[in-house]
Amino acid sequence: MARLYADENFPLPTVEGLRHRGHDVLTVQETGQGGLSLSDGAVLEWAGSQGRAMLTVNRRHFVRLHRERPEHSGIIVCSFDLDYDGQAARIHAAIEGGGELAGQLMRVNRPAAAREKK
Repeated sequence: MARLYADENFPLPTVEGLRHRGHDVLTVQETGQGGLSLSDGAVLEWAGSQGRAMLTVNRRHFVRLHRERPEHSGIIVCSFDLDYDGQAARIHAAIEGGGELAGQLMRVNRPAAAREKK
């Protein structure tokens, strides 16, 4: 299972769903770094120092960081999704089917039907 680090805005119910599926997930808040206004680059660097891939809904900034700093432990960018368990299931499936996370940018989006209901 994957070692993951969820940024400050990542939904806790999705984190819990990933833990239920066997992933080792830490959150920014659990590491005492919540509310410190750390840059996305600093958060990504910390995750890498711990051998953890990033989980974020901040797609634009982390896609840019992936291009600028391709040497990282992995970045999983997700669209905002209120179906937290479904989101955890899609992230789990992407991790299981995606091989090594290091250096990868994975995109996990809401299903098209969910986007149309919005």
